[in-house]
Amino acid sequence: MQPLDLQVIEQALEWAGDGHPVWLCTVLSTYGSAPRSPGAMLVARGDGAHVGSLSGGCVEEEFLEGLARDDFPAPAQVVRYGQSEDERQRLQLPCGGSLLVLVERRAPGADWIDHLTTLRYTLLGQHRRVRHIDLTDGALTLTPDHGGEAARLLGERVEIRIGPVLRLLLAGVSPVARVCAGFAVELGCEVIVCDPRDDKQGALAGVRVRPVMPSAFIAEGGCHETTAVVALTHDPRIDDLALMEAVRTPAFYIGAMGSQRTSERRAERLRRVGGLDDDQIGRIHMPIGLNLGSKTPAEIALAVMADVLRVYRGKRRDAL
Repeated sequence: MQPLDLQVIEQALEWAGDGHPVWLCTVLSTYGSAPRSPGAMLVARGDGAHVGSLSGGCVEEEFLEGLARDDFPAPAQVVRYGQSEDERQRLQLPCGGSLLVLVERRAPGADWIDHLTTLRYTLLGQHRRVRHIDLTDGALTLTPDHGGEAARLLGERVEIRIGPVLRLLLAGVSPVARVCAGFAVELGCEVIVCDPRDDKQGALAGVRVRPVMPSAFIAEGGCHETTAVVALTHDPRIDDLALMEAVRTPAFYIGAMGSQRTSERRAERLRRVGGLDDDQIGRIHMPIGLNLGSKTPAEIALAVMADVLRVYRGKRRDAL
């Protein structure tokens, strides 16, 4: 299954190539409880055909009704859903939530197709970019991303960050890795599992195990800025080598399973054998995951994936 953002961009590209104008919607911000986070996208045609999600159903229906009424003729405009109590109840937004959505009407043309093509390569590639949309005339530009909020409304300008989907790289197969893979697939992540051991091939339902050392895959460029490298085997030949390579990449999360004592021994090994310095070792989450008192593989996997998402969303542990 393709991550939803990529499905949206590829569908927009197909429709634009067929000569259809499209409406591209992006969640800019949410207030209260909302099912989708800033950056979530939906693309629609004038006949109501659409791909993507803004809220899990209720706001999509409201948008499509407005589209049928020709409520969105401008190249770019910002629409708030759930602004009043009556509207929140009608839209069934939970806990008094509301959404601020950018709606872009884009005619088919070479510039728009080039823009979508670049977005597609960005989602499939190694680096993040920022979309800049001028609300006065809909003008578009793209720049490299140097970090910040997923989406921002800045007066008459909108900034939206876009980049590769969250990639979970599992260094080796283990009972905990099996559950992590399942969680990650449900979360829409790209899941890559590397394990050279013959008896581990075909061990994960729905996820192919690549028969290579994780360290080799990482060294060949397997990590980008939205990659989480997770080592869960307790086998130093797999875990340690993967960690040594991962700290030399832009991966946003690197973690290894083990007790506090095991983690201390691993850190000493990585210094002595791998030549890692304190800054590199400080990038590794050891012990991995949130401290939930986890015991079973499923509980440990839950703690691991929760911590990956915490870091991905920029949340401090003390802010949870």
